[in-house]
Amino acid sequence: MTGSGRRSARSRIKSSTDAIEDDSAHKTRPNHKLREDRSKDHSSIRIFNVNLKALLGIGVFSFSIVLFLIHHLIKPVEEAQKPRVVTPFPAPKLMDLPQFQGEHKESLYWGTYRPQVYLGIRARTPRSLIAGLMWIGVKDGRFFMRHVCQDSDELGTYGWTHHNGRDYGHQVIVDQDLTLATSFLKSKGDGSGYGGDWAVRIDAQSEKLNEEMWRSAHLFFYLADEDGNTLSLSRDTLDIRENSLLALGSRMDVGSWQLHLESMDNLEVHYSGFRTPHIHNLSDLVQENLGAHARKFGRLQLPDTSDDSPNILVFQISARIPFKTNIAFISGTGLKSSRVEERVSSLTGTSLIHQLSEKQKEFNEKFERCFNLTDKLDSDSVIVGKAAIGNMLGGIGYFYGQSKISLPRNSKLKTHDNFISYWPAELYTAVPSRSFFPRGFLWDEGFHQLLIWRWDIRICLDILGHWLDLMNIDGWIPREQILGAEALSKVPEEFVLQHSTNGNPPTLFLVLRGKVFSIKFHYFLATEISSFLERAFVRLEAWFQWFNTTQSGKEMSSYFWHGRDNATIRELNPKSLSSGLDDYPRASHPSEEERHVDLRCWMLLAADCMHSIAELSEKKNDMGKMYGSTAKLLSDFEILNQMHFDDAYGAYFDFGNHTEKVRLSWKEVKTGNNYVSRQLIREVLERPELRLVPHIGYVSLFPFMGRIIPPESLILEKQLDLISNRSTLWTDYGLRSLAKTRNVVRNYYQTGYLWEQYDQKKGKGKGARPFTGWTSLVVLIMAEAYSET
Repeated sequence: MTGSGRRSARSRIKSSTDAIEDDSAHKTRPNHKLREDRSKDHSSIRIFNVNLKALLGIGVFSFSIVLFLIHHLIKPVEEAQKPRVVTPFPAPKLMDLPQFQGEHKESLYWGTYRPQVYLGIRARTPRSLIAGLMWIGVKDGRFFMRHVCQDSDELGTYGWTHHNGRDYGHQVIVDQDLTLATSFLKSKGDGSGYGGDWAVRIDAQSEKLNEEMWRSAHLFFYLADEDGNTLSLSRDTLDIRENSLLALGSRMDVGSWQLHLESMDNLEVHYSGFRTPHIHNLSDLVQENLGAHARKFGRLQLPDTSDDSPNILVFQISARIPFKTNIAFISGTGLKSSRVEERVSSLTGTSLIHQLSEKQKEFNEKFERCFNLTDKLDSDSVIVGKAAIGNMLGGIGYFYGQSKISLPRNSKLKTHDNFISYWPAELYTAVPSRSFFPRGFLWDEGFHQLLIWRWDIRICLDILGHWLDLMNIDGWIPREQILGAEALSKVPEEFVLQHSTNGNPPTLFLVLRGKVFSIKFHYFLATEISSFLERAFVRLEAWFQWFNTTQSGKEMSSYFWHGRDNATIRELNPKSLSSGLDDYPRASHPSEEERHVDLRCWMLLAADCMHSIAELSEKKNDMGKMYGSTAKLLSDFEILNQMHFDDAYGAYFDFGNHTEKVRLSWKEVKTGNNYVSRQLIREVLERPELRLVPHIGYVSLFPFMGRIIPPESLILEKQLDLISNRSTLWTDYGLRSLAKTRNVVRNYYQTGYLWEQYDQKKGKGKGARPFTGWTSLVVLIMAEAYSET
């Protein structure tokens, strides 16, 4: 269009000139005298033409120079205004690799990628068509809307008992006397649009109900288009016996689509349609709509009304318990060869039941192949192992948005906010906890992938690629990813901002080391892993160098976690959030003199892994040698002992400005308007001094876990003594709970959840639930899969 516009402009100018010449020819009579004079002065006219062209040429050339100068003078100003912290790393993206395109990308397009809700489906695209489930829970005679995973709902249990990470999952939710079993199935067949079709089966039961006390359950299944496309209702929405079609629409990605509802039970269906760009507060919209209708008509149902051109449709499905219903999403329905009726039939009724049964069988067989637990453990432990990997894979989410980065201290950027935004980015990642932490955490992801890469290496590489593509020009990756309104709605304000001075343990190197091991022994997909590592190398180098410079200590080969608050008066021991071990007691007074033994061990792992990758990819240059030298230095046993070993305790400690005589005391503190309140304030009773910090715990064991201690050393024996000593580390529910059976399994059957932490005295689960971070690694402990990590 632009080109044709330019051509027509030129033609208009040309025709206008021709018209003027033609008119003058017609209006002016021939004058032979003038003609003779012109012929005499013909040479001067030609010279004038040449000079005009020269002048035009010089003008164009000069103008080009001016534009060039302006561009290069203004560009540095623009770059100066854009801080380095929000400048992407200048290298080809990992997610642009051919192995992540085509069939692989399409096969992962749809999924249960909304872990923050009890059941949520979306596509891996920034603005997707999303689906989800709500229901009304009853407790103490009061109604509560269930939608977003939250501990305050006090559900008996919820979580995926089976999930293969791709096209199948089965979840059980227990809410008081209501039990919901939700199954997800994805299908790609002839006539499907991009990404294929999917179906959800919901089975509502209650063990506590008898024939005399049957009650109705109210489910709410919704579709919402983040792009704002209009969703159309079927004309026969309220009569699903005659027509299963609920809604239809069209999108650029999947083409025309339809949503169908099928059930053999007697269901009552009502609906509401909304037009709003805000989808993260959908629970509130439904509750307000439901409440208004109930107050007006005394019925707990949606009003069967809709805004004009709605981009959200909510369908209320009510029936007497027990009942079952199937919901099918069919894409590409606009094609002549779409076979809509046939595809709806295959994703509902007995066909769907059969396919779900086959998928569960395939899941069980693959679990046995991957972890080989049947001959090692009892059936109860195997069930927990399946729930652990199922929750991990079912907890994978897709997020899109911009992280909020705290303004660097030396920033000259003029803004009214205390943050600047990272570039818009997508992230495909597992999450530690669907209720407490339904978003990406950098150091948790390393633990997640130790499990996932054994199950599906392509999913693992995809997740790692997304994380590494989030790296900025300095080699820094924000440790916590809060992308999009849904993710942001779950985070307290004080934890939203990410600080570019703070890192997180580089646990991804645990996984990468496993991949190098896989290539060496010809496991899995060596070619794809090699091409991934080849492109990732430059980013991994930048990441390593970021740690090596920003987290280094004053002494050579020493490191400490930056970002501890040295001015706090509220904490007994300032937290080290960036270390991942938030509350682990470090030096009482944070300073530049600190040395953290765990970070030293992480750097050894990273250097050793980089050296292996360099050798594998034939990058045996100066950088490859440098990583080898760094690994050798950090594994030097004598230097490690000089910096961190305490002979009296026989343990490894942090070093820093420290005193043990610190306490929290109640003090009267004046706040705004001279209001006096009593608060716990930190009180230091003894001047701190530079020393080893005498606290035995996880950090003390890092040299042991990192295999730095020579097998012939007496210090190794001391570490084993510490671990087995009941007065220090060995408890029935501490280290011992990491045995093949007992505490994690027992808590799962008692409470219905895997927990973030376990009480050291009674072994009771506490912290976040359900938690699929490091707790899910119990599967690897069950399988005794240690050598590859």
